[in-house]
Amino acid sequence: MTKAIAFHEYGTADVLLPVDLDVPAPGPGQVRVEVRAVGVNPLDHKVRNGEMDGIFPITFPAVPGYELAGVVAEVGEGVTEFAPGDEVFGALMGGGYAEHALVEAALLARKPATLDWAQAAGIPVAAETAERVLDILGVREGETLLVHGASGGVGTLLLQFARARGITVVGTASEANHDYLRELGAIPVTYGEGLAERVRAAAPGGRVDRALDASGRDGEVALSVELTGDAQRVVSIADFGAANHGVHFSGIEDGPRHRQAYAAVLALHDAGELRLPLHQVLPLAEAAEAQRISEQGHLRGKIVLAV
Repeated sequence: MTKAIAFHEYGTADVLLPVDLDVPAPGPGQVRVEVRAVGVNPLDHKVRNGEMDGIFPITFPAVPGYELAGVVAEVGEGVTEFAPGDEVFGALMGGGYAEHALVEAALLARKPATLDWAQAAGIPVAAETAERVLDILGVREGETLLVHGASGGVGTLLLQFARARGITVVGTASEANHDYLRELGAIPVTYGEGLAERVRAAAPGGRVDRALDASGRDGEVALSVELTGDAQRVVSIADFGAANHGVHFSGIEDGPRHRQAYAAVLALHDAGELRLPLHQVLPLAEAAEAQRISEQGHLRGKIVLAV
């Protein structure tokens, strides 16, 4: 048996309870991973509270967790690039809040020995999302990108990807996170009333070429359309009502970019330039508290559960 955290119905974080499950056996193309750490993301609580019902189907009891780091315990048929004992990190479609989890080999990467478990577990979702939205937006070297919610997990990696590609980023965040954004190479501005004027004053030449909404705060999608002058130059990963403004809401259905994203992260790591701050690391048994913290927002970096 393997210990896990699951929920048997939609609800608040209180529905997350410990369970014992059979150790899963990997199928073709899969790897069983002994989990060392699992990342906590907004998707976790949105699935748990039913917000994603009909969009992200689940079967009860449902084990959350969409990114992890751990050690390969067993490989399924056809898997040749990983072997038992390999240290890995990667993405999965649920099941990460557990001692053992199944992961598609195509969504895994080898973890460098110099990257610790908690940091590695916080990479897959944020990195893939950052890579995907930069690709969809088509932002190019020399352009200015506005990022709402720039100090969170996605923003932290996106800012580093953008800097490596010669893209200027103006990032919205609370005043407390402005120095942090500067360290990541972004130009910080405070969100709230008067944001459009502050963005224009901060952006080189007063121009914003593209925009990403990673916060979901009311009015920011519409404001981004105003600043860029074209809804096609804006993408949201946080506002389900983005389409009301002609703006594309991006999810995994846009085509995952895991391998490209992992390569970008590892290139930064190899160059000694990767920043992966952790907001908080909690034990797996405190998964409910971790999701409560995630729901409050205003994070700097990732929340991670240690298994």
